[in-house]
Amino acid sequence: MPASISSVLAVFAHPDDESLLAGGVLARFAAAGVRTAVIAMTWATDSPRAAELADAVRELGVGEARMLGYGDARNPAAAPGRPRLVDADPDEVVGALVRHVRELRPDVVVTHDAVGQLTGHPDHRRTHQLTVLAVQEAASARRHPGAGAPWRASAVYCATHPESGVGALGPLLKGVGKDVLAVPDVDVTTVVDVTPFLERKWAAILAHRGEVARERSLPGLLARLPEGARDEIIGTEYFTRLAPGPAH
Repeated sequence: MPASISSVLAVFAHPDDESLLAGGVLARFAAAGVRTAVIAMTWATDSPRAAELADAVRELGVGEARMLGYGDARNPAAAPGRPRLVDADPDEVVGALVRHVRELRPDVVVTHDAVGQLTGHPDHRRTHQLTVLAVQEAASARRHPGAGAPWRASAVYCATHPESGVGALGPLLKGVGKDVLAVPDVDVTTVVDVTPFLERKWAAILAHRGEVARERSLPGLLARLPEGARDEIIGTEYFTRLAPGPAH
């Protein structure tokens, strides 16, 4: 990722995705004085996972966490009374994201990849689609005129895993019946060694206490591994760089 940027916005589906998929990068930028923020698309702002997200971003040094409060595709308790993200009106969700992008004015936006980052969770895929569209529309004065002044991010970086980088994650996830959706190595444009920030990243993952307590969740699986094996899995982060594209 570029070294000379002033602001990074991470948009992920669930509280904990930010720490698992980009926690090292976010911690690195925050430590360098780059303005950082996180948006979680799902879970209610008064849920336990909201408090866990606040703790996680504090561990990373990230300046701010926001939640859009949509329902999780697989958990009805995530946001009672709100539509699931996968069922929500796309224009409504994109409009909300555009407002945040124009307010926060990020140089770089980080989100999921198109296949749903390893497990193919429908919320991951939907977040990718809506975030990429929101970044494009945020740059156009013709779109969402009441959502603030247009802002053009320089790039979107999609958190991903190359086939050669799955390593021990493959057996770990397959052991609890989960899919492993990696992308061809050629699709990965950016590989980041985040070992200098492993302590912060791991503390942020542990802050998602509810997920750590679950046997089949990735935080829970990682928590039961020996430290060396765990560090090998979380010590590298992979991304595919997308240019936002022209706005009309």
